[in-house]
Order: sequence, then structure tokens, then C-alpha cells
Amino acid sequence: MPKVVEMKNITKEFPGVIANDNINFELEKGEIHVLLGENGAGKTTLMNILYGLYQQTSGEIYVNGKYVDISDPNVAISLGIGMVHQHFMLVEPFTVAENIVLGTEPKKGSMTLDMETAIANVTKISNEFGLAVDPNAKIQDITVGMQQRVEILKALYRGADILILDEPTAVLTPQEIDELGVILHNLTEQGKSIILITHKLKEVMAMSDRVTVIRRGKVIDTLNKVDTNTDELAEIMVGRKVNLEVDKNDKAAGDVVLKVDGIEALDNRDIPALKKVSFEVKSGEIYALAGVDGNGQTELIEVITGLRKAQKGSVSLLGKDLTNKKTKDIIESGLRTIPEDRHKRGLVLEHSLAENMILGNHYISPFAKKGVLDYDIIHKHAIDLIEEFDVRTPNENVSAKSLSGGNQQKLIIARELYTGPELLIAAQPTRGLDVGAIEFVHRKLVEERDKGKAVLLVSLELDEVMGLADRIGVIYDGQIVGEINAKDATERDLGIMMAGGKAEEVKEQEGSETK
Repeated sequence: MPKVVEMKNITKEFPGVIANDNINFELEKGEIHVLLGENGAGKTTLMNILYGLYQQTSGEIYVNGKYVDISDPNVAISLGIGMVHQHFMLVEPFTVAENIVLGTEPKKGSMTLDMETAIANVTKISNEFGLAVDPNAKIQDITVGMQQRVEILKALYRGADILILDEPTAVLTPQEIDELGVILHNLTEQGKSIILITHKLKEVMAMSDRVTVIRRGKVIDTLNKVDTNTDELAEIMVGRKVNLEVDKNDKAAGDVVLKVDGIEALDNRDIPALKKVSFEVKSGEIYALAGVDGNGQTELIEVITGLRKAQKGSVSLLGKDLTNKKTKDIIESGLRTIPEDRHKRGLVLEHSLAENMILGNHYISPFAKKGVLDYDIIHKHAIDLIEEFDVRTPNENVSAKSLSGGNQQKLIIARELYTGPELLIAAQPTRGLDVGAIEFVHRKLVEERDKGKAVLLVSLELDEVMGLADRIGVIYDGQIVGEINAKDATERDLGIMMAGGKAEEVKEQEGSETK
């Protein structure tokens, strides 16, 4: 097949970091080529160079056999390259049509936007590529999956023959992921060529033709999808064998530890984010909340941990009312949290590992005596936990910002588990981690459950939810729309609920399909 993109000996250096190290990458016409690697491996940097957002330190790029100097995205677009970023670049109050033609608007005269022509053009291109959208709908009123279609149409409208999609499934339901796979294969059948950036092995096997694995800025291997499997790809990506299955035995749950009853709360814009949310987490179980990002998960965690006021309802831990209590009092009642944003809520990045290891315990014995920190004990404590949790670091004195994401997460988990909490909240605990670090985090959560502790898992990763949970609650638009035992759950059922369908609708559909 002819090569539509050739990136030869691409190196990109930032101050103190080589993000791409002499990388060679090729894209053939009509293929889906996955760039696979752990977070920070250099995948997005390489594609930002192809799209003109960065310029390479050295190396050459050829598009359709011709040497090109892609100095900015306008040059990339003129060469037929389009990029759909992980975080969509859409104007929410604008309509679908207004977003798609933005910057290339058809005009009546020299000044007036010709909306009739814009809508006609958008309708034509959406029909041509099988990407059904309502051109008059406002972005803020359509689903995330539909917004992604708009981003793809934006690129196609500008003449893209080469599409780059950065982590395109991160915010989609299972059904939307399946739909995306169909869309991408339809596009390649029409002669488009696609580069897919991801770290999700399951989607690599479902969508790709070829896979290039990048580790620490270097290409490790390029394989045909039909010649590999998820176990091999995981090993190549991390550099060692990885157990992709969660090892968990059946276990009867105990008494209720956390009870959330009728919680209502506002978001930062004073719009209702939680609407009478109720559920329980018992000792010896992992209760997972599944849902597409932005459906109230963050606000719910903040209410439980005392960072956001509840307007109505109650939160209790082991029968003790903690509604709207101070975070310090909630922590002392036996609750600990692995926060969803480890940099914002989990670490003081400029401080040492030793100091970060005692956050939340810094004012109590043995780390403080009469208000004075005992650094000898603090350093010994840090060394012990670094060894126990295999935190890869030169020593306990380096700053937290110097660690990789996986080791920062290990540090947080070590600190939060040290006190033996009755309830552990694990919010997006493997976000941005490679499969090796994910394996470690999963093992620790199961260990807590097996010790008889209660674990509340909040995750956007459906495989993680189904692998770890004993019971699953699905949150949509600030409400729990259904609960299901994990052993009875299917991706299809959860996906229906994640898109707003009620648990009863799932049962009705299953009943009609068995007739």
C-alpha cells in the first residue's frame, strides 16, 4: 500500500527531556494505525508534531511521498491532515453547523454568515460519510459521542484525508465506542487513513490494522494486529509480563459502612449536580460507580469527603452522621481517599516524598509531638512505605514532582492505606497509568476488600469496574439510574444505563430478545 505519512528519525527535545527519540513511523493509505504506549511515552507529542503544534528538533516528515515542513496546523490542514484532540475544541453555545464551518464560513456578501449554505454543506458531508448529526442542535445539548462526530466532521469538512484521534474513547459509553469503530472502518473504506492514539489494549484489537508501540520516547515495535494479542502488547508496552485479569475470590459482604441517603448538591455554577443520590457500601466489598465523565461523580466524592456542601440528604460512616462535616473530622472517622486528580488533591508536588507520606497525619503522633514534626521518624516511615509499596525513587528526599505518574499513585496509596481506613474511596485510581501500575493498584484495592474494609471505586474505565467490583451503581445526570451485581453485569447493560436508560429498561430489552 502507498505510504501517506512517513516520519523519519523524529527527535523532540524539551528542556531536560527527550520526548521523542529518533522515531520512525509510517501510515499507509486506508489503514487504521494505532500508536500504543503508557502515559508520557511520547505518543501525543509525536502526533502534535505531525499536526504542526510542535516542531521537531530533528528529523523529516513526508506526506504522500513529498518532504514537508509543517510549521503550524494551517499547513497540516492544507496537506489534508486533521486532528481530533482528547479534549474537544467545540464552542458549546454554537450549533453543530456553526462549529463545523467555524473559520471557513460561507458568506452572503463580504460579512454575513450564510447559514442556509452552511447547514446544507454540513448535511451533505454528514450523509457522505455516514456521520448522522443534527446541524441545528447546540453542542451543549448533544451527547459526548455526538460531539466527537462533530469534531471528525470538522476535520473532514476541511478536506482531511489523514485523521489523528487522540484517546478517542476516553469519554464514550460502550455503545458509542462500538459506533466509533464502525465509523472509522467506514472512513478507511472511503480512502481515509487514520492514526489512533490510545493505551487501551481492547480497543487496539477491535479497531486497528497495525500497531506501533512506543515506550519512553522510542519505538519498540510495529506489528500487524492479526499477528499479536493483548498479553504480548502489554508486555511490549511495559517491558515485562503483566497480569491483565483481576485476581479476586467471591466473598460475602458484611455490615453497611457508608450510607449515602438522598444527597442533593450544586456544581460550581450553582446548577444541580446531584439529585437524590442514595446507595450503600458494605464492609468486605468493592462498590463501583460507573458512568460517563461529568455526570456528578466529582461532586459526589466532594460531598462525601467534606469538600462540597450537600443541599439535602445525609452521609453516614459506621452509623455516624458526617453530613457537611469538616474534612479533618471525616478523615478521623475512618475515611481515606485516592483522589481523582493526584496533582491537585493528592500531593504537594514541591515537597519531598517523606513530607507527602504524612499528609493528613502530620499533626498526630508519632510524626508530631506538641506541634513539632519529628523528621527522624518521618523519614524512617517514608523509607518503610517506599519499600513496601515499591515506589521507584532514588530516596525519600526527592520532590513528588520528580516521580512518574505510576509512582506518584503508589505514594498516595501507601499514605492512604497506612492508617487502615474503614472506607477507602478510589477515584479514577488508574487514570494515566500504564498496565503495570494498573495491575499494582488493582491488587491493593482487592487486598483492602479482602481485609473486610469497604471500598468505593469511582471509575470511567468499564473494564476496571467490571473486573474489580462486587456491586455496580450507574450514575447518569446526577442520579443513580440502576444497581447490579457485578457477576450479572454486561457491558451492553451498563452502557444502556450509562446513556440514561433505567435498569428496568435493560431487563425489558433482555426479555424481548429472549422471546
